[in-house]
Amino acid sequence: MTMNDRFGDVLAALGLLTRLPVPGAPMRGASAAWAWPVAGAVVGALTALVGTLALWTGLPAGVAAALLLGTQAMLTGAMHEDGLADTADGLWGGWDKARRLEIMKDSHIGSYGVVALLVVGLARWSALVAVLAAGAQWPVLVAVGALSRVPMAVLMATMANARGAGLSQAVGRPSGGVALAAAAVGLSIAMALTGSTALGMAALAALICAGLAGVAQARIGGQTGDILGASQQLAETAALAVAAGQ
Repeated sequence: MTMNDRFGDVLAALGLLTRLPVPGAPMRGASAAWAWPVAGAVVGALTALVGTLALWTGLPAGVAAALLLGTQAMLTGAMHEDGLADTADGLWGGWDKARRLEIMKDSHIGSYGVVALLVVGLARWSALVAVLAAGAQWPVLVAVGALSRVPMAVLMATMANARGAGLSQAVGRPSGGVALAAAAVGLSIAMALTGSTALGMAALAALICAGLAGVAQARIGGQTGDILGASQQLAETAALAVAAGQ
């Protein structure tokens, strides 16, 4: 892979996972999955900038944390939050695979989705308050941004697409080597910024996402774009929780 290929993959990752204006972002599909943690790190850095400015103006950590959640949603088009809500509605609201997939495709949000967004959002907010209060937003948010995009690549590589259509199917299935590269990139970024804390962050995120993968396999026979979005949200929550406890 040439340097131009690597740069193209980063642009493709930003074009796919964010709403940032990336002119001429190439369509590189699953081969660019190794760069998803880089896109996450960019989102984390921009979010940390907002947090720093909010604290500088004298806003309390709680208000700044709320602004960070809003900033992340705007930067990503809330695609991961949408996936979390659809996953909760589908996996727990249907009686068979066909109905669960149908619910996940429905644009309306149900009770399970609302509860998932509230619980996960509250957990993220609480952890962000602690991180901001400690003045650790730059290393933690960039590290979390990178680590939380790793499970998406891993689940795509190790699980079949349950629907056979949609964004996940269109992107393709990354090879094991690409998924391993994504894990290496995400962990390297996190360890460079947070040291050994990154290992705990990665371990808890992996454990929770493995649980999600097990439930998804049992209930719908694989992954979908919504499952991948949910994995990002759960991984981010887990990594933030570990960082907040340091």
